[in-house]
Amino acid sequence: MDFNANIFKLFNNEWALVTAGTEGRYNTMTISWGGAGTLWGRPVVTVYVKPVRYTHEFMEANDFFTVSFYPEQYRKALMLLGSASGRDGDKVAKAGLTPKFLDNAVTFAEAHTTLLCKKIYRQDLDLAAMPQSVIEASYKTEAPHTMYIGEVVEMIR
Repeated sequence: MDFNANIFKLFNNEWALVTAGTEGRYNTMTISWGGAGTLWGRPVVTVYVKPVRYTHEFMEANDFFTVSFYPEQYRKALMLLGSASGRDGDKVAKAGLTPKFLDNAVTFAEAHTTLLCKKIYRQDLDLAAMPQSVIEASYKTEAPHTMYIGEVVEMIR
């Protein structure tokens, strides 16, 4: 598996979608926090989802998730998918993306790269272990993110 990319730029500047579920029921959301590397001798991706997000329920209930990256022309779609909730309707259709169903997960045909991940670890972030400035900036009104680590089992281009 060869993934040559500026991972900092991909997550922070270009964003990504994290998607969990299956063909019958799934949800996706835009993320700009994440990372890629190795853990326990495996290639992994780490993503963070707040418990208040609809996608969190899908991340908890499924063993697989995808992280997908898009050309710049889909920036408006990613903005919509990061601000609208799937609880309120079909935000994927509104964003104009085409679901692509895999055996254990969902991605979108418009992605230039999708990482299919098997969840191998999850942990709620601990407020007691964070700097006060982070708590003030990110967690004054909502519970902290859940961190999910997924082993990258396939890269789809």
